[in-house]
Amino acid sequence: MESLALLMEGFAAAMTPTYLMFALIGVLLGTAVGVLPGIGPAMTVALLLPLTFSLDATGAIIMFAGIYYGGMYGGSTASILLNTPGEASAMMTAIEGNKMAKAGRAAQALATAAIGSFVAGTIATGLLVLVAPLVVDFAISITPADYFALMVVAFGAVTLVLGSSRIRGFASLGIGLFIGLIGIDGSTGQERLTFGLPHLMDGVNVIVVAVGIFALGEALWIALHLRRSPPGIIPVGRPWMDKSDWKRSWKPWLRGAALGFPFGAMPAGGAEIPTYLSYVTERKLSKHPEEFGKGAIEGVAGPEAANNASAAGVLVPLLTLGLPTSATAAVLLAAFQQYGIQPGPLLFDNEPGLVWGLIASLFIGNVLLLALNLPLAPLWAKLLRIPRPYLYAGILVFAAVGAYAADGSSMGLYLLLVMGLLGVIMRRYGLPVVPVIIGVILGPLAELQLRRAMQLSGGDPTALVASHLSIGLYVLLCLAFVVPLILRWRSARSQPGSDAPIPVAEEKVPAGPEHGR
Repeated sequence: MESLALLMEGFAAAMTPTYLMFALIGVLLGTAVGVLPGIGPAMTVALLLPLTFSLDATGAIIMFAGIYYGGMYGGSTASILLNTPGEASAMMTAIEGNKMAKAGRAAQALATAAIGSFVAGTIATGLLVLVAPLVVDFAISITPADYFALMVVAFGAVTLVLGSSRIRGFASLGIGLFIGLIGIDGSTGQERLTFGLPHLMDGVNVIVVAVGIFALGEALWIALHLRRSPPGIIPVGRPWMDKSDWKRSWKPWLRGAALGFPFGAMPAGGAEIPTYLSYVTERKLSKHPEEFGKGAIEGVAGPEAANNASAAGVLVPLLTLGLPTSATAAVLLAAFQQYGIQPGPLLFDNEPGLVWGLIASLFIGNVLLLALNLPLAPLWAKLLRIPRPYLYAGILVFAAVGAYAADGSSMGLYLLLVMGLLGVIMRRYGLPVVPVIIGVILGPLAELQLRRAMQLSGGDPTALVASHLSIGLYVLLCLAFVVPLILRWRSARSQPGSDAPIPVAEEKVPAGPEHGR
């Protein structure tokens, strides 16, 4: 009951005209930018992050909640009309949604995506209200050694889930940890990796890293592979659904929400797995399996609901433990840190107005998005006609202005260029970009918790595995690495010619700007 009372106070704050305006601006900007081809929610939030510098903390976070959800909504439009998902989690939506659009059912595909996102987002936000306080009560009892174990698990999980191989995932994480070490050591006061540059003594601004790798890196990569022929835009009318579409969609919406939220709440769970599971589940349960691969509405409703439910689930570890489990969550963590706020178990006690105002704004943002997306879908579709050279030139301008505003000096622009070139190189060689952001943000925090644990134990390393929680986390991490190898070995042994040595080869790196997100 205490959570409901606090939520009501959050609604009272979020419903003020000022914060309602911030929420409305956020959902409009998020949808408008997210609908553009190849731009996912993470890049949308990173690109628009500098716009909130002049706002108070609560207003800025509410606006970013709107941008976050708006980017998720907008991404489905590009997936359905252009078959260009902004991130991996939108690929399942694109499979059936684009087929529906080509068959003249773009309006129905956009409608089921928008309504499914609203239903799943509302359910998942309600679960966030119930689950988050329970996780906070548990997190308060966690020791520094347990926190370090949690972060190690997050590091390991993000390298397993993302990228085409573990080696590339670890390489990307190593780059992020290296960047996170730049600056002055908080314990000894010694400079680390500054190369004699006074500007680097404060470290590299996380916003510059995020904007450079996501926005500038993507723009440069697209520019290197840009083709002159414009994409074919499928016309769309006002989204609507008939009785048959409603009957075929409502169960996938609920199943997608049930799959998406728990995966989003897991450390490094992400949205890719639940959207895939939702697609497979709907294909098996559908009374029209012959339509899958040709434009089945269930194949849009379920994955899109799972995608948006996982977006709310991501906020559970972010707000309660300070652990970002996706690229967008990592950028949101940077937004908190720019106001000197560190998410974690004490956030609910130290900043209750901000937290519950944010959660209330998620409900409000869902309603605003549904009210805006259904009538404005034809307008969003027209944004897809913006020529690519103009689009990415605008992204470069936004990125440069944002980096200068975040850093306050011309050195920030040089760092932005370095990060952009790094993003291009990583995409070229198939290195996932998300572990870099996770490493930059969580690296210093993991170092802090490690040092605290060692100080409390008098330098005894066994203190890192002294609790049941830390032991269990390390065991789970080891199983996550070992079990796939055992299954691969058993599969190879069961095939003819198994006497030959089993090569552990990396997968082929696909070419394309969407790889490595």
